[in-house]
Amino acid sequence: MLQLTAYQVASIRMISAGIVLTPFVKRALQSIPKHQLGKVVLSGLLGSFFPAYLFCMAETKIDSALAGILNALTPLFTLLVGIFFFGLQARLIQIIGTLIGFIGLCMLMISGTGFQWNNISYSLLVLLATLLYGINVNMVGRYMQGVGALNIAALAFVLLIIPAGLILVSTGFFQLNFSSKAVISSVGAASILGIGGTAIASILFYMLVKRAGAVFASMVTYGIPFVAVAWGLLRNEHINAHQLFCLLIILVGVYLVNKKEKPTKG
Repeated sequence: MLQLTAYQVASIRMISAGIVLTPFVKRALQSIPKHQLGKVVLSGLLGSFFPAYLFCMAETKIDSALAGILNALTPLFTLLVGIFFFGLQARLIQIIGTLIGFIGLCMLMISGTGFQWNNISYSLLVLLATLLYGINVNMVGRYMQGVGALNIAALAFVLLIIPAGLILVSTGFFQLNFSSKAVISSVGAASILGIGGTAIASILFYMLVKRAGAVFASMVTYGIPFVAVAWGLLRNEHINAHQLFCLLIILVGVYLVNKKEKPTKG
């Protein structure tokens, strides 16, 4: 997407997500209680809008593998924010599992994921995005159990079309050469990312938060390193035994977080 700026990619992502969910916004407005409307909008901002721009800005200087690893800090932020600000009653096994997963991520980062200290300021943008994810997951899990996942996503993303559109216009997007195949393919790729990676993924994620809880739902980000490794294999990159061991550690952490308590006898 070199034909587009970071702001343009993020804006197209938000707009395409909003457009594809527009047919559902009427039902969302009818179904969502008025006192929940503000929370739904805030969820869209914290869980999608701001992170989309932060990630796009960061990945102009850091590679996608590092961004994926840093994004997987979301479970840790979810746990900490939940405990300190949302009264989350986390079980010891969940805390241990989250920390084990985090250790696996740190080891994977050391194993050669492309981390560069000279770009640490851009890495911090990703960390801020994951913090926002952690706040949003806890907010949805705590305050929006009675609101349908599709309704949350539809209302939030349709409303986000307005600020995303204003940003897109301000970047000179409509002065681009739309007869260029490179521009068209870039816009198409960003739109697909918005439809699949934002609209549909957000609906599924909201459903997971409601059914499995905030901590376990956030653990899905631990799957990102696996995707990064898979892409690396497709691009004929070398994956060593140490990296595979780190992925195994992450899986152990996810298992512990999802492990059910044994019922007490008697």
